[in-house]
Amino acid sequence: VGYQVRFVDRTGPGTLVKLMTDGVLLRELASDPALLRYDTIIIDEAHERSLNVDFLLGVCRQLVRRRPELRVIVTSATIETKRFAEYFGGAPVIDVEGRSYPVEVRYRPLQEDDEDKPSLPEAVRGALEELTRDSRGIEGDALVFLPGEKQIHETRDLLARSRLPWEVLPLYARLSAAEQERIFAPHTARRAVLATNVAETSLTIPGVRFVVDAGLARVSRYSPRAKFQRLPIEPVSQASADQRKGRCGREGEGICIRLYGEDDFAARATYTDPEILRTNLASLILQMAALGLGAPEEFPFLDAPDDRLLNDGYRLLQELGAVDGDRRITRLGR
Repeated sequence: VGYQVRFVDRTGPGTLVKLMTDGVLLRELASDPALLRYDTIIIDEAHERSLNVDFLLGVCRQLVRRRPELRVIVTSATIETKRFAEYFGGAPVIDVEGRSYPVEVRYRPLQEDDEDKPSLPEAVRGALEELTRDSRGIEGDALVFLPGEKQIHETRDLLARSRLPWEVLPLYARLSAAEQERIFAPHTARRAVLATNVAETSLTIPGVRFVVDAGLARVSRYSPRAKFQRLPIEPVSQASADQRKGRCGREGEGICIRLYGEDDFAARATYTDPEILRTNLASLILQMAALGLGAPEEFPFLDAPDDRLLNDGYRLLQELGAVDGDRRITRLGR
């Protein structure tokens, strides 16, 4: 078993199973367009629907028609199985029940019409106080989902002044590797990890028996009219909320406190919008041109990109001189 990530390649002639990021596999298409070195491709966490995942799904759909012997397995905990199966021409669906334990869900919404409405950090403190008083005999750590670094720092500062019996650790992508490793270190005190959605699927923290979910995340959105990529804080989808809930049911019974109402949860979108519908597509267009995969508007994406976003991407690439007036990639673009 070997692995390859950016700047690190731990594979050799004897490697039979190779773990890699989706970006690494896409780069291999340049030298091996039919991916002939693989007889099986497993695409995990497909529900995240990043640009790279959607790109790979389209490539694999084309490859299985040219290579009948190729096996493609698409896996995810929360996925639109029927839609994905139809996309691959009626592929079989295999349900694998993971070992999970029952999770009690408690809704503790922030009252919108209350003048004394607690702030998000205060609501997190209230949830941890509730778990200190009433955890039904469950022992373990808490994972707190917050939308960003600012909210993590504000909550950590408030909890530090509150003298709660919880060791508080932050977790977000920009944190140094040494700081991130602290969450895996052995400890005796109860621990509360304040995390962004990096802890939703990207890594699993051992010992978590409680989840406090603010129900929010920063979601990348692009406006072709304003030519601006934003990161607004938005309510997460039902699939993301269930993914978060499941984090505390892996090692035993758990408790999930949602800092929003049950009716709010029911009104949310079932799945998160795929990235291809909400981002600048210039890099995708350029990558497809460099790999000789044809025009994006003719590529079999699971969700076809918006024409306005495609035209905006082409305009940007023409301004940069990366494609010419006929939308062909230039030497600079390559």
